[in-house]
This record gives sequence, structure tokens and C-alpha cells, in this order.
Amino acid sequence: MTDRDRSLETDGMKNSAKGKLTSAKGKVKDAVGGLTGDMSMQAKGKMDQAKGKAQDALGKVQRKADR
Repeated sequence: MTDRDRSLETDGMKNSAKGKLTSAKGKVKDAVGGLTGDMSMQAKGKMDQAKGKAQDALGKVQRKADR
């Protein structure tokens, strides 16, 4: 395994972790916005969820590329 491969796997793991955290944060914002009637917060939550899912998917691709 080369240094580049290790870096790619490490980056993939970091991206997946950050993506899952961003997605979870978005779910909370979405729920709070829904409960309080704050449509702006709810929309931001949905955007965070989408961003988190995309970042997690990128991490998975990076880890698969390592193999």
C-alpha cells in the first residue's frame, strides 16, 4: 500500500465521519424547525442532510478506490 492509498483511505474515513455528523446535525435542525414552525431552520436542516449524505458517499467512494 502506498502513501497515496493510505491518504485516500484516511480521507475517505474522515469524509464519511464528517458527512454522518453533518447529516445528523441537519436532522436535528429539520426537526426543531418543524416543531417551532421555523421554515428557514427546517430548510437549512434539509440542506445539511443532503450535504452530509453527499460527503459520506464521497468518503465511501474514496475508500473503495483504495482497494
